[in-house]
Amino acid sequence: MQPEALQEILQEKLSDCEVRVEGDGYHYQVVAVGERFAGLSPVKKQQTVYSCIHDLIADGTVHAVSIKTYTPDEWAAANK
Repeated sequence: MQPEALQEILQEKLSDCEVRVEGDGYHYQVVAVGERFAGLSPVKKQQTVYSCIHDLIADGTVHAVSIKTYTPDEWAAANK
């Protein structure tokens, strides 16, 4: 699966977030930014994104995923 296809899937399922996906078709780096992550623990943030692609991981379409999640304020602070 191309990174663009995974990004499209995640963007549809996390429609209230900005999602970016990079990768080589086997290993992916996902960055998701949205207010939905406010107040969630780091584990819950990861679970939110993983739940959107669980089937793709289970069937081997997506093998390795690195996920970084931010609220808009956290994203702004991280990119100063």
